[in-house]
Amino acid sequence: MHGTRILQEADRLMTVCNSCRYCEGLCAVFPAMEMRRAFSDGDLNYLANLCHACGACYTDCQFSPPHEFNVNVPKTLAVARAESYAAYAWPRAFAGAFARNGLVISLIAALSVAGFIFGFAAVNDRGVLTGIHTGPGAFYKLMPHNAMALLFGAALLYAILALVMGVRAFWRDIGEPVGMTTNAKSLLQAIRDAGELRYLDGGGVGCFNEDDQPTDRRKLYHHLTFYGFALCFAATCVGTLYHYLLAREAPYAWWDLPVVLGTLGGIGLVIGPIGLLAEKWRRDRVLVDEQHMGMDTAFIVMLFLTSITGLALLLWRESSAMGPLLALHLGVVFALFITMPYGKFVHGIYRFVALVRYARERQMMAE
Repeated sequence: MHGTRILQEADRLMTVCNSCRYCEGLCAVFPAMEMRRAFSDGDLNYLANLCHACGACYTDCQFSPPHEFNVNVPKTLAVARAESYAAYAWPRAFAGAFARNGLVISLIAALSVAGFIFGFAAVNDRGVLTGIHTGPGAFYKLMPHNAMALLFGAALLYAILALVMGVRAFWRDIGEPVGMTTNAKSLLQAIRDAGELRYLDGGGVGCFNEDDQPTDRRKLYHHLTFYGFALCFAATCVGTLYHYLLAREAPYAWWDLPVVLGTLGGIGLVIGPIGLLAEKWRRDRVLVDEQHMGMDTAFIVMLFLTSITGLALLLWRESSAMGPLLALHLGVVFALFITMPYGKFVHGIYRFVALVRYARERQMMAE
């Protein structure tokens, strides 16, 4: 017996698939499945997070609906994957609330922090909100750097702690001792597979979405989103180094590295999330975990809002709109930080851990 109904169903499907093995060349899930004859909860959560939801196995399966075996691996593993985020979340008490009302909570948090910054500025000097501020340190007219660093540093550290605790629980449950040194070859293979989104290609033909014609659109939009996020993170890191090592205060010139990185990343985080949302709404409902659509949508929308408010701030930072835009952007960033451990953001981390596990399993089989 398994801990949840969906894991029980995943066990049934993996048993059927293990007898058939027609889809073993499509992705990593089926070769990993074939290494097992029985499935623990941890095994099933591992396979669920190893799945990239390309949909190829549903299209190729001779037992998919309306067959009486009712084999729908993509949807079943999508539900199990979403439930695993809550199962491993830390603290557990927060997981359910974000899963049910992720977008609403994110927006409320963003507006609350933006309102707090507005109030903070108004108490000190109401003219700061609508004044025109230029040159180094202009952003800190609205809120002192130390206060800003304390508020957002605390949110980021909390997010990192919660993510580490969640990944630690997942890592233990899928069968890897926390203290075991990661094999370098397996780690490099997992980095390569994750960076290329190797298993989002349906075995080489592409991802199935709204019909039986595979395309690489979802892979493209995932790449734009991921690398856009990475560039924005890099811009933040470079800006931090500028501030503390070179004593250079934001805002920076258009040609400065933090602005260039942030602009490129912001463009990726506009196009990528819009594309992912469009693909999600077009996707065949038989492949979609509709129960957790809200959680998926919340993360994509927050990424989009982070990028669009950041780009708007860049464009109008030397106007009277700078104050309101900065407050709104900071509110969205804060909300993104505190919701990251409980929403779709974790799927990238859990999937990477699953890829490391899979690479190690294959290496052990070859030895």
